[in-house]
Order: sequence, then C-alpha cells, then structure tokens
Amino acid sequence: MSVNEHLKQLASHLVLSETEKSSISTSINTLSTRLNTYFNNSLINHFQFGSSIRDTILPHKIDITSDIDYMIVFNTSYEGQKKPQTYLDRLKRFAEDKYSRSEISLSSPTIVLSLNHIRFELVPAINNYGYQIPSPSSSCTEWIYTNPTGSDQALQDKNKSENYYIKPLIRLVKYWNTRQGGPFYSFSLEQYIVNKYFHFCTSLKDYFYDFWANFNCNYDTAQYIKEKVERAKKYAMQAKKYEEENMPVSAELEIKNIVPAL
Repeated sequence: MSVNEHLKQLASHLVLSETEKSSISTSINTLSTRLNTYFNNSLINHFQFGSSIRDTILPHKIDITSDIDYMIVFNTSYEGQKKPQTYLDRLKRFAEDKYSRSEISLSSPTIVLSLNHIRFELVPAINNYGYQIPSPSSSCTEWIYTNPTGSDQALQDKNKSENYYIKPLIRLVKYWNTRQGGPFYSFSLEQYIVNKYFHFCTSLKDYFYDFWANFNCNYDTAQYIKEKVERAKKYAMQAKKYEEENMPVSAELEIKNIVPAL
C-alpha cells in the first residue's frame, strides 16, 4: 500500500459510523423534546453545533473526549438577564431531573451529559444582538460573544476549493493529536488548517506532507509538545524522501509512525 492509499483508507475510517450517527440523532431528538417540556417558554432556541456539524468529529472509539456541542439559548425577556452561573445551575437541574441515570458533570462553562457513550456538552447562552456564552476565564460570572456557526461555511468553502481533501486532513491531524494525549485544542487545529495556504497539493498525501512541513509551535509552547511535533515532522520528511527514492514501503512505515492503521 502506498502512503496516499494508507492515508485515504485511514481517513475514511475516522468518520462516524451510521450506527453512531443514528444514536446521536436519537439522543438529540429526545434532548430537544425534554428541553422544550422542562423549560417551556424560558428558551428561545436550542441547536447542535461544532465539529459534529462540520463532519470533523472523530468516532468515540478513536477519541473518548469527542463530544456533541449543543447550545441552549435562554429567553432573557422572560425574566431579565441573569449571570451565567444561574443558567448553568438550571441546566444541571434539568439534566439531573431528566437524565438521572446518566453521568453528569460541570466542565466550565458547560454541563457535560454522557448518553450511550456519547458526551454532550450543553452550553447555556443568551441572545443579546448576537449569541453570548459564559466566559471560561471568569469562573462563569461574565458573558462573551460567540458565533457558533461562523466557522462552518469557511470550512465548507475551503474543503471545496481544495478538492475535498481538507476534512480528511483535519481528521488525520486530530487522530495524531488524540494519540499524543491531546496537546492541541481540536478547534485550533481545524482553524489552522482552514486558514493555511497549501502549495501545489493534488492528493491527500501532498496535503499531509505540506501540513507537517509548515506546522510549528509557538515560542512558549511546552517543550514536551514541541518534541511531539518535531518527531512527527521528521517522520513526514523521511517518508517524503523515501518516496522520492522510490521506496514506498519504507515511506509508508514512516507515515504509520505518525498515524498508524486502525
């Protein structure tokens, strides 16, 4: 198998199975119904967003921290605007009431609800000329503006303009990140790839090589993370060299040091 075939096959295995998609859909339908019943008129809207919508989420069997982001927008005209903690407490009581047998935890600024081995992050929000969510840096005492779907179209456009190799590349890089213990935020990796200019890439391996050739840590990044990145860069560089020397088997072995087969 060539490097390109290995990457293509691996990327195809890093998508949600139909069973997992069905389970998520069922859980979201139930969650939506229960939110409407429990909160009645005190909600404006609630919806799924994030990597599960963008099709860049990894299966739970690959990344146990994969979660479904779900925003719950409270109606401030109903009783006036409250502090973020007030809405977090309400979501926690909702989860305890409607999902008493499920694992529930607070992960500032969200409520984490585990359903059928799927993590849902319930994000309280208000709409004040734009969506606002609790600021994680203020111990949930302040609101910050966010655009939950703002990056979706940028990713779709980038994926299309790059011959639909961007989403597979993102999943491959996230897979590497997961295997390294998650040193980088998944969303920051997505943003880096979406905003990156790729040079003369015509295949998935070209995009993979280009990513590692140009991906660098910041000056203040922890040394152990820098070492992980440098190892991956060296493997990618050596794999490309082996390919240029017509040594495809050796090249594939180097690439598998970064993203091994499942």
